[in-house]
Amino acid sequence: MLKRISVQHLSLGMYLHQFCGSWMDHPFWRTGFVLADPKDLARILETDIREVWIDTARGSDVAQGVQGTSRAEADAQIDTDFAGLEAPSPAAPVAAAAPARTRRREPTTMDGELRAAAAICTQSREAVFSMFNEARMGRAVDTIGVQNLVDEISDSVNRHPSALISLARLKTADDYTYMHSVAVCALMVALARQLELDEAATREAGLAGLLHDLGKAGIPLAVLNKPGKLTDEEFAVVRGHSEKGHAMLREAGGVSDAVLDACLHHHEKMDGTGYPHRLRGEEISLIARMASICDVYDAITSDRPYKRGWDPAESLRRMAEWSGSHFDKRLFQAFVKSIGIYPVGSLVRLTSGRIGVVVEQSPQSLTTPIVKVFFSTRSDLRIPPERVSLAAPGCTEKIVAREDPARWNFTDLNQLWAGSIAP
Repeated sequence: MLKRISVQHLSLGMYLHQFCGSWMDHPFWRTGFVLADPKDLARILETDIREVWIDTARGSDVAQGVQGTSRAEADAQIDTDFAGLEAPSPAAPVAAAAPARTRRREPTTMDGELRAAAAICTQSREAVFSMFNEARMGRAVDTIGVQNLVDEISDSVNRHPSALISLARLKTADDYTYMHSVAVCALMVALARQLELDEAATREAGLAGLLHDLGKAGIPLAVLNKPGKLTDEEFAVVRGHSEKGHAMLREAGGVSDAVLDACLHHHEKMDGTGYPHRLRGEEISLIARMASICDVYDAITSDRPYKRGWDPAESLRRMAEWSGSHFDKRLFQAFVKSIGIYPVGSLVRLTSGRIGVVVEQSPQSLTTPIVKVFFSTRSDLRIPPERVSLAAPGCTEKIVAREDPARWNFTDLNQLWAGSIAP
């Protein structure tokens, strides 16, 4: 039985199933082991992790009288919170663009925008790679060129939010640092639109997303891309990236104070356990609180050298557990509304027992996306792929569960929703 407990109730002999926080919050690169080493227990207690999941079927239980939360209880509360969200509100009116170039912003289909987004991802990856290389050599960031890139990404999000956001999640290990910046830029734009920020603030949010991790250009690649567990010293070096990036951007000039603040404080947490300054609650600026959510979501849904990314819907479920301590609850709810309770790429089970992947959001409701079903749990066989709109009149299917892709080992999951565009 899975049980969520405070780290203060951890003891040797317990089976550590999962940290209640992303792997960026602690120096451990794995979970799923019996806690047998007192040094590991001491290291956990020294981190900012407040709660963990233990598996009482595979290790010791908590002491008598100590309360824990079962997975069923936790999921029921999160699903209730998600169900209370309304369908996404219409995007705020977009102001006239300042640049003279023609910018296509009218809505497109998901399939059509995926092709455009693929080209933007390729262009963006090259541009961000160049920007990081320039930063490594001590050269100033080309803020005008960067803003043009933000405009391209923003236009794609305006036309169809799910396309570029979903594609940017599909990174190789070598591309992670660069495409992560592109993905966070797109997520920031989508969140800003959900919050109905004006055009200037939305462009600023996108720029903050693109530049938030620039300080990683100052971290040795051997540390940044290390496939195994980081040492305490290496972990401290990685944590220094926010201050490095802030210093780089301040020296280069040409970016607003808000963008500088997001770069410096995107790892702060609402409960004051973040870094570098342990800011708490409203001490953290709006743009930094937005960046914190977008940064974590893309990080935990992306494959890394040392860990497979989590399923998008499962990632939101886990983030909901941390909401309030890690994230601004109001902003997190807006974020969920901007990408959907079941984002594109989520693996879900329907009432019929069929399993499918979410391929598109529904404008009617957050709980009724379009799903491409391709597997029957009743026959335990693949079936011909079929698009099912859960919001269609007369549709009796509903999502009854999130599924773990690792359990099923579907090797073509990305191709099922992105087609030949998937890397």
